[in-house]
Amino acid sequence: MRYPTPVVPVSIIITNFNYARFLRRCIDSALGQIHPAVEVIVVDDVSTDGSAEIIKSFGDKIVPRFRAENGGHAAAFNTGFAASKGQIVFFLDADDYLYPNAVSEVIDKWNMKTAQAQFRLHLVDEGHEILDVFPPPELPFDGGNVVPKLLRRGRYQTTVTSGLAFDRSTLESVFPIPEADFRQGADGYLVTVAPLYGCVKSIDTCLGAYRQHGTNHSTFGEKLGERARWRLRHDFNRFAALSRQAADVGLELPENIGLRDPGHLEERLASLCMDRTHHPVRSDNKLALAAAGVAASMEMNASLRRRAFLAAWFLSIGVLPRRMARTILSWKLVASSRPPVLARMSKTVRRVMG
Repeated sequence: MRYPTPVVPVSIIITNFNYARFLRRCIDSALGQIHPAVEVIVVDDVSTDGSAEIIKSFGDKIVPRFRAENGGHAAAFNTGFAASKGQIVFFLDADDYLYPNAVSEVIDKWNMKTAQAQFRLHLVDEGHEILDVFPPPELPFDGGNVVPKLLRRGRYQTTVTSGLAFDRSTLESVFPIPEADFRQGADGYLVTVAPLYGCVKSIDTCLGAYRQHGTNHSTFGEKLGERARWRLRHDFNRFAALSRQAADVGLELPENIGLRDPGHLEERLASLCMDRTHHPVRSDNKLALAAAGVAASMEMNASLRRRAFLAAWFLSIGVLPRRMARTILSWKLVASSRPPVLARMSKTVRRVMG
């Protein structure tokens, strides 16, 4: 006699701050999952734009949590997780949304060793028009046991908040998230420490939408140096958290872990070249960072052409005069800064190097 498979209880935690114009679409997407056992928790971080009224309009279909003080991303994650009961927990930013099959697809791929699942998202504009895929398909997800990559360079190929789900026991090992260090970018904390407790299951299907708009926290426009310094602070906070969690499971991080990561080195070069006065690592120099970038590029999980192209880019930043290096940095890191001809060329290069 065959017994029915137990239905896995799932929590979707939506975190919101002043995204009233996107919030209803987001909540509807969570409530519209075809999986039969989903609780939807909506955490509002003291919005002032009418979000509270939208949340209240859903009544008992959702579990609302209204924070008394604005605490940022990590505080909202902590509040939502404390209210959740699911065995698998999704986190969803209020400006994004999931497709109806998202939860069921993740559960279908889940196994007893899974600590974290990650899936691709369609990059969409404010009108839901699909612009691209995030992360780009030519960048393969890392999966399985990613701890060796974490311990070597502090990063692996993953995604953003709305493309992530976690095993509850894993989250219980790493919560609460340090709120002062991760007021923004709490997802960066989770993807850094969660793999210490199990495997990463990577799904190449797009199971939701990651909305691009002018008020995303990650959008800094022309302030490339400011953006780079924020990302460096975030990296250093991630490395510190990884060191603490790794020690808890008997592992140790090497020194200068970020110097083996191309993404970290890009931002370090941007900070140094754009605003040396405020650069946080006084001992850095352009040529040494570029040389480290060349070596790190060749270790990436990507095609040989892509690795060679990135290595050449790092080399050019290292040897060119600072003014020219700034221009090339901005063209790569801020797409809107590229001349139209280069924007068209970059799409062609991306296809060729995929």
